[in-house]
Amino acid sequence: MSLLAPGLSLGVDVGGTKILALACDAEGASAASAQVPSPKGDVEDGGASLADAVCTAITSVAADLGVSAGDLPIGLGLPGMLSLDGVLAFAPNLRSASGSDLAALLAERLGPVVVTIANDADCAAVAEQRLGAGRGHDDLIMVTLGTGIGGGIIFGGQLLRGGNGFAGEIGHMVVDVDGPPCPCGAKGCWERYASGSAVGRMAREAAHAGRLSALVAARGGDAESVRGEDVTAAALSGDLEARVLMDEVGWWLARGIANLACVLDPTCVVIGGGLSEVTPLLIEPARAALPGLLEGGPRRQPILLVPAALGPNAGAIGAGLLARDAA
Repeated sequence: MSLLAPGLSLGVDVGGTKILALACDAEGASAASAQVPSPKGDVEDGGASLADAVCTAITSVAADLGVSAGDLPIGLGLPGMLSLDGVLAFAPNLRSASGSDLAALLAERLGPVVVTIANDADCAAVAEQRLGAGRGHDDLIMVTLGTGIGGGIIFGGQLLRGGNGFAGEIGHMVVDVDGPPCPCGAKGCWERYASGSAVGRMAREAAHAGRLSALVAARGGDAESVRGEDVTAAALSGDLEARVLMDEVGWWLARGIANLACVLDPTCVVIGGGLSEVTPLLIEPARAALPGLLEGGPRRQPILLVPAALGPNAGAIGAGLLARDAA
């Protein structure tokens, strides 16, 4: 660890739309940060475009600190199926990087650096369990709501990775076999009903059905142009029709959590990710619906359902913590 930046590690959280790099200490306090857009397009390029973008964020943070990238332990949180040997086997919402070894690609660009790689939601789970809303819970599920749904599972106080490293791909539980297609290739995945992209899809369906009248009017009568961001903004400002739609999304959030509870029996579920600004609109209907969807209902111990405490920085903080562990 660098004498120029004692006690710091650098965590990078890669999302479907943006990449956040954050230098932080053991308590998650930020010393420097940088954000860049995630690469666009579905053409697989072996992860080259993603590696370039991650390097831009890393070098920006290192420059702000007056150190080189190799002076800091680096943790990288990636969306998708990450194998135990660090290969991003499949990333439905970041197809350009599927099959790539990002640690090797970063070393090619940055020189001799040591990179600890984990699933992005696993990183968020570690951060929230150690420093955030999940403190004191050894059996916890982190649900990250963004472009899709990510998941991190703390089981018996340890991060659960599974036999191949693919545990926690909870967004691709099928909740409706006749549901809409998912980028993963299946139909009716949970993330088609309770994510940022789900809000947009459901908003357009509602608009075509004659609902969300104010939003459609604001879009010049074009129901197809209504976006998820329009719904969340309207719901936050008190639009009743938008709030009803968010209640529907909240019910689907509870449906997926109830399915997970049948297998994992968590004491706490932390809700975070890119939709954190509207978490209160989702968590209340989810809390109301969850007891009626759980096996055993009121006869079982209630599951604590809470918003993430670390906000959109959770993934980057967790990546930094894992890098610190490995250093």
